[in-house]
Amino acid sequence: MSVANNNVPITPIVRVALAVPLCRLFDYRTPPEDTLTPEDIGRRVRVGFGKRSCIGVIVALADTSELPVEQLKPIEAVLRDTPALPADWFRLTEFCASYYQVPLGEVMLSTLPAGLRRVDPPKARVARRLSKPRVAQEAPELNDEQRQALEIIAAAGPGFHAYLLHGVTGSGKTEIYLRLIERALAAGHSALLLVPEINLTPQLEARVTARFPEAGLVGLHSELAEAARTRNWKAAHEGRARIVLGTRLAVFTPMPELGLIVVDEEHDASFKQQDGMRYSARDVAVFRAHQQGIPIVLGSATPSLESWANACDSSTPARYSLLSLTERAVIGARMPAVQRIDTRSEKLQDGFSGVLLRAIAGRLERGEQSLIFLNRRGYAPVLACAQCGWVSRCQRCAANLVLHLADGRLRCHHCGFESRVPRLCPTCGNQDIQPFGRGTQRLEAVLAERFPRARILRVDRDSARSRKQWEALLERIHAGEADILVGTQMLAKGHDFPRLTLVGVLGADAALFAADWRAPERLFAQLMQVAGRAGRADLPGEVLIQTQFPEHPLYAALVRHDYPAFAAALLEERRQAGFPPYAYQAMLRAEAPQMADAIAFLATARAWPRVAEHADVMLYDPVPMRLARRANLERAQLLAESLSRRALQAFLSEWNGALESIKAPSKLRWHLEVDPLEF
Repeated sequence: MSVANNNVPITPIVRVALAVPLCRLFDYRTPPEDTLTPEDIGRRVRVGFGKRSCIGVIVALADTSELPVEQLKPIEAVLRDTPALPADWFRLTEFCASYYQVPLGEVMLSTLPAGLRRVDPPKARVARRLSKPRVAQEAPELNDEQRQALEIIAAAGPGFHAYLLHGVTGSGKTEIYLRLIERALAAGHSALLLVPEINLTPQLEARVTARFPEAGLVGLHSELAEAARTRNWKAAHEGRARIVLGTRLAVFTPMPELGLIVVDEEHDASFKQQDGMRYSARDVAVFRAHQQGIPIVLGSATPSLESWANACDSSTPARYSLLSLTERAVIGARMPAVQRIDTRSEKLQDGFSGVLLRAIAGRLERGEQSLIFLNRRGYAPVLACAQCGWVSRCQRCAANLVLHLADGRLRCHHCGFESRVPRLCPTCGNQDIQPFGRGTQRLEAVLAERFPRARILRVDRDSARSRKQWEALLERIHAGEADILVGTQMLAKGHDFPRLTLVGVLGADAALFAADWRAPERLFAQLMQVAGRAGRADLPGEVLIQTQFPEHPLYAALVRHDYPAFAAALLEERRQAGFPPYAYQAMLRAEAPQMADAIAFLATARAWPRVAEHADVMLYDPVPMRLARRANLERAQLLAESLSRRALQAFLSEWNGALESIKAPSKLRWHLEVDPLEF
């Protein structure tokens, strides 16, 4: 702050970040009757922007502005209800703005709870105790592999270290997390534990709370009400909560004395944000650990190939230390036996092979649970007329409407459009319109008819729309109130059902030859995870996979539970093809009412005159997206690729500015995604 000749401080200019799609900060005058100091950098402020008021964050104080001081608006209010955001949070958001090519203000404000972004926040309530006083649950005995993993981490000492904890399902990865959290708390540090989905939080939250009842655990995820999320965020920011358990946005939570980050199920695609700032919470977590000089543990039974390459690729320096848990933690528990059922020779009955039906019947006789896995909800993928060829297509998307027979609706799983199920063919009046294919609702109906005395429980997005519904379903499963579970990927990971001994897999072949080159990796992870639900206690487990391609290498690796061999083969394929992790990509997408407008915008972007200056970057031709029409908008994309991350980032930094100057139709929208997962 500068000082005038009469020793009176000159009112500084306040640089504020706002949630607007402009790559710049905005200057304001200090509010009347208030004094700002460098300690106020990081505080939220209410400012006028255009004809409205909005919330921003103070980024800097300056003596001068590009505009005359008298033309600057004064800040309306400085909000001092929370401590100023810390310097490490600034560095983290600045990194994300630069790497993901998003305006800094949008990054900063998007990481804050909605209650702190509102101009008229609700009246704050008195915070309740974060946890009731209870006796901490005693830790179980560790096996040799668990002890060795903890000893390796302890021997590394303080500072940044990245560990890839590869443990088979049921190997006790969570216990490793809890022991590391215990060490962090004992050293006066706090811990951040990230999970990919809300559905994984209840069981894990219960275990963490039981072990650390006085640590002040808080959850941060989208199921929380706005007020609760704001309270929990404040508790973490102020240091009252020493453990934060949350989904991807929790990676930005400011935490004093942060000493450990854990990313559970690190391979899961849910860690990638698919709108707004399209960031990877796993990658941001690694950067945060590095910048703060603390250890990070990435855990999974089926690590992402990017993480596996960072730990195991001999052609590059190892960035992560590999920790392996090859046996199940429960004494007597073994990995389930995996069997392939050749559906080319096995006649199916309503989608089920005789082998699978007999296996289910055997479990019912013994009082054990079975899980039938099909990653397709609804009753059937499509309703069609065999007479004229009519198909239940979505009016707004290039997709079919899925039949949900339970509530008599046809529903689009992409845009949400729905309509009643017609009694007649809308085109020719044929009364004999039929569902084609199978979803979880249809499997539920078939099993109910074949096993009328069995208690069947369907678990998918339709039966568990909220956390409360999900917790009720879990309670019924653990209480033994279900004999047969019919579920999607919601049941594939992170759950421990001691009486579940059989997993039957239907409809997996579709992903073997999908257009997306990531599909085999996802399918293997999905099947390995769902197979791991069987036999987690002292009862032996069995997995039956119905397939027309039993000789496929992916299924052969599943039978052996051999993720390392499968990952090595897939990485070699990607190396030869020049795909990530051996190349770096960014995707420019455009959507407009007319496909021609979207393609024209991308073609103009590709023709940027300075492209030739970036010889290390390859721009492909613009093409329609796989789902070319969604919610009445035509969608197209253009891929940028380079063998150098640095070269790609240098190109994107210049190209992004050029994109903003392209004249386009008013209804056209575009975005740039770095490290895309969806193609």
